[in-house]
Amino acid sequence: MPKPPEPTGERINWISSAPFLAFHLIPLAMLWTGVPARALAMCAALYFGRMFFITAGYHRYFSHRSYRLGRSAQFVMALGGTTALQQGPLWWAAHHRHHHRWSDTERDVHSPIRGFWWSHLGWILCERSGATDESRVKDLAKYPELRWLNRHDWVGPLALAVGTFALGGWAGLVIGFGLSTVLLWHGTFLVNSLAHVVGRRRYVTSDTSRNSLVIALLTNGEGWHNNHHHYQASARQSFHWYQWDPSYYVLWLLSKIGIVRDLKTPTATIRATGLVRAGHFDVGMFRTRWHVATVRLAIVGVEVADALAARRQLLEDGIEAARHDLDAYVRAQRLAFEELAAIRRAVRSLRLVPVGGLSLR
Repeated sequence: MPKPPEPTGERINWISSAPFLAFHLIPLAMLWTGVPARALAMCAALYFGRMFFITAGYHRYFSHRSYRLGRSAQFVMALGGTTALQQGPLWWAAHHRHHHRWSDTERDVHSPIRGFWWSHLGWILCERSGATDESRVKDLAKYPELRWLNRHDWVGPLALAVGTFALGGWAGLVIGFGLSTVLLWHGTFLVNSLAHVVGRRRYVTSDTSRNSLVIALLTNGEGWHNNHHHYQASARQSFHWYQWDPSYYVLWLLSKIGIVRDLKTPTATIRATGLVRAGHFDVGMFRTRWHVATVRLAIVGVEVADALAARRQLLEDGIEAARHDLDAYVRAQRLAFEELAAIRRAVRSLRLVPVGGLSLR
């Protein structure tokens, strides 16, 4: 069966994606620089430190406005997010808000129903994901400093790269900055891909989000993704004390000194509603499984139609060949009869020739 054409704008642009893909090769230089303890410490600090700016800043603040910041603190949070090399705050928030609007449907920018690699990485490499739709983030686009950072999202990473080189030399740059950035990318991407596939569903939602302790450990608490889709406005994604959520712990501490204000957290009523174990119909899982089933049925239907068409073509070819053979046989028989008739006429004419006054009969 021929592969269906890719939707407009969703073809991978290998030219624009080349720097991102090539960046993954930087950690290999540790074979030359060695792996000193200082560089490893920088790598760990920059991984979890920048993960905070992504999870608490880009995600919980800019995308969901789950707490309030002053304008200076807002700029610092945005600048810290740019150091993760995940584009600017407006771009990140616009795409994430679009994801929540169309979660796990064909219109979702990184829908898991299109496969693991698409939701994890493929969507980032396509042409469609490159632009920032400011109509989705009008509340953020009104700040000129955020628009500036969104256009110049290379400033933060460049400054950080120079700083790691100054502190740790080539090993600091390769391991402290390069390796931590690659790990940070894929740690973040896990929330888009595996957090909709692996884990448990505590709440009924319109998508397939899951809760996963492993992903929470890797992402400063973002692994409680089903909780998040159940109550997106919450700055706290851990709904219970035993759920690890260091991004929220830091925000809570910042709220105690006045930097963060109006932290939104789930009430007891929110935590108690929509529980899967209470027997509520899980519309998200049903819708997704129904979609998968219809797609598979459509594929089977196309394959059956193709098989029937092929058999019909073989039958038509066989009938055409038989008709051709029959036509040839009829023509051959006609020629034979015509030749026989010509012979009979010739014989009859010989019998009528007079010989010595007598006719041969």
